[in-house]
Amino acid sequence: MLFSGTRLSDLPRIAIILIIAGFISVGSAFFIFIEIAEDVMEKEKFAADQIATDLVNTISTGQLSIVVGWITEAGAVPIITVASIVLAIYLLFFSSFSAWVTVYFGVNMIGISLLTKGLKLMFERQRPDTLVQYDGTGFSFPSGHTTGAATFYGFLIYLTVISPLDKRWKWPINILLATVILLVALSRVYLGVHFFTDIIAGLLLGLSWLFICIGALELTIWRQRRRQRKSVG
Repeated sequence: MLFSGTRLSDLPRIAIILIIAGFISVGSAFFIFIEIAEDVMEKEKFAADQIATDLVNTISTGQLSIVVGWITEAGAVPIITVASIVLAIYLLFFSSFSAWVTVYFGVNMIGISLLTKGLKLMFERQRPDTLVQYDGTGFSFPSGHTTGAATFYGFLIYLTVISPLDKRWKWPINILLATVILLVALSRVYLGVHFFTDIIAGLLLGLSWLFICIGALELTIWRQRRRQRKSVG
């Protein structure tokens, strides 16, 4: 027994293949940005990054910077880590969801952490500015705040969708969560600790990995329910 009511055999080979293949394919997908990486090594500038920087300079104010500083914390590693542990405990012991939801949530969060760190080391892109106050240390590409926010709050969106909540509540909740993801990503550019291309890469990576984990989860739950129906029949 893995968890109460959940057997390891319920995890189909195809789900395992999806996770492994997903991890490889999402990492490989980043080679789409190989030209960016080459330009970074040659210390060349990017038009999109410069446009974003110029825009930030025109709208930046002291009060707005304070608000954006609060927003960016929603994607900080300590906040995401603590929130993930709390959510995992809730899913496993206090919710009516299958235990596999907790398993794949863990795969979702741990996997994106490994992918992000691996790609940062691969590209070794320097940040536009180093600000310890906003976790602006280490390599820049892709944005870790963005990948973490996309996978964590994205999984909350999934949980909201499959929950028994009334549809009148689901829409505003999910719009709010999607807005948080976007604002966290944009906050990194506003604060000057990431380039615009860093957050685009972070969103692509985070959402791709999220969808792979959710797809594998749905397949596993379907397989589990199918077995249960057969046993009853």
